Amino acid sequence: MMRSLFSGVSGLKSHQTRMDVIGNNIANVNTTGFKSSRTTFADTLSQTLSGASAPQDNLGGTNPKQIGLGTGVASIDLLFTDGSVQSTGKNTDLCLSGNGLFVVKQGNQTYYTRDGAFEFDSEGNYVLPSSGLYVQGWTATDGVLNTSSAVGNITIPAGKSMAAKVTTTAKYANNLNASVPTITKIVAGTTTYDETTKGTVKIDGNTVKSATITLSDGTTVTETSGSYTIGYSLPVTTTVTAYDSLGTAHSIPVYFTLTGKDTTGKNGNTWTISVNSDMSDKNSHYDSTKKAFVDGIVEADGSTTTATMAKQELKFDTDGKMKSGSGTITMTLTNGSGTDQKVTLDLSTITQYAGKSTINASADGNAAGTLSSVSVDSSGIITGTYTNGVKQTEAQVAVAQFTNASGLTKTGNSLYQESNNSGTANVKTASDLGVTITPSALEMSNVDIANEFSDMIITQRGFQSNSKIITVGDEMLETLINMKR
Repeated sequence: MMRSLFSGVSGLKSHQTRMDVIGNNIANVNTTGFKSSRTTFADTLSQTLSGASAPQDNLGGTNPKQIGLGTGVASIDLLFTDGSVQSTGKNTDLCLSGNGLFVVKQGNQTYYTRDGAFEFDSEGNYVLPSSGLYVQGWTATDGVLNTSSAVGNITIPAGKSMAAKVTTTAKYANNLNASVPTITKIVAGTTTYDETTKGTVKIDGNTVKSATITLSDGTTVTETSGSYTIGYSLPVTTTVTAYDSLGTAHSIPVYFTLTGKDTTGKNGNTWTISVNSDMSDKNSHYDSTKKAFVDGIVEADGSTTTATMAKQELKFDTDGKMKSGSGTITMTLTNGSGTDQKVTLDLSTITQYAGKSTINASADGNAAGTLSSVSVDSSGIITGTYTNGVKQTEAQVAVAQFTNASGLTKTGNSLYQESNNSGTANVKTASDLGVTITPSALEMSNVDIANEFSDMIITQRGFQSNSKIITVGDEMLETLINMKR
């Protein structure tokens, strides 16, 4: 009789615990990154009235007679499934999907969280503002990350400055048109040049003020500057932006002119590269002593930057690949102070196929700038945009992964710590661990309201049933006591 009372009490306690867990889940239905829990029951020790007996020669075996003594809470499991992604529009918010947690730190204490509602404090520290804990990761040095080093606090001060960087290399890419039309006729004043007479016309603004040029495709253009040669193409004009040590930008024109047209289609074409549009050795822009093209560029402030580049030819084969001519050439710039600056032009990836000329140059170097904004990508890399237009890697957020994330210990404020059964944190980048970071978003709670309400009803019925056991057991005891009357 008394056993039923104790079994009922154990059922009440267990279902009360389950209701407490359900209540906590529902209370945190809107908590960022919250992970719901579930309660499982297991029966407790049973009282054995008689043990099992083995079959005999003339008698079969018997099962044990045992009376259970109630139920107990077997486990309260943390359900580490992903919550829904909620867009916030705040560029410092991060949503983590997959088996991973953000790493935050306070002094020597390390915590882990799925709450990615981060922001920068007044000193540029990337923090969890609800508790002030520092977000852990790797801070870049001059845009270079070293994710094999130990993690630390991420700090990106507002108004961070970027020093000016001198240009040393400009890399050309894309295509030169193998079918570019060539000059077949030039009419300059009363003088006419054609494929029979050959010749070069330089428009100097005095003797020759303009020239009408006929191309091999039948089109006609009128030019008022430059130097043009029968059999050559019109120059393909590109611009290299070079920064000096003070961060001043200099726009240097670089011209690509077809100077050797293969009419047989067997040997490929030859292009000449120069810092001016004149291809004749007779004009003033070609220094026969230096054997280099020289051009003076007048800057906006009235100063002159002189560009000097040795004569360079590129030959292409009939497959459109470069077959001779150096893949790199050096241009020397001399500014108003007389300081020489060398810029190497990398031409190794240029091709020559029929079609439009699409070559362009991308150079290193930059003017001085100030950090204006930051953004985060799906790998947790924080990129800063500066007022000089340069984008630079500033830091990367670290992610921790546990063998048994459900074994972590909750410490409040949506924080977790390692436990004896969680395993040791494996701290890597998001891409290394196969998890995804969604910027400008937060992870919603993974609480399923419909499931919680269903569990609530089942738990309520279980509690009521166990209370009825106690009530009926008490009535039976009362009946037994009244037998003496």
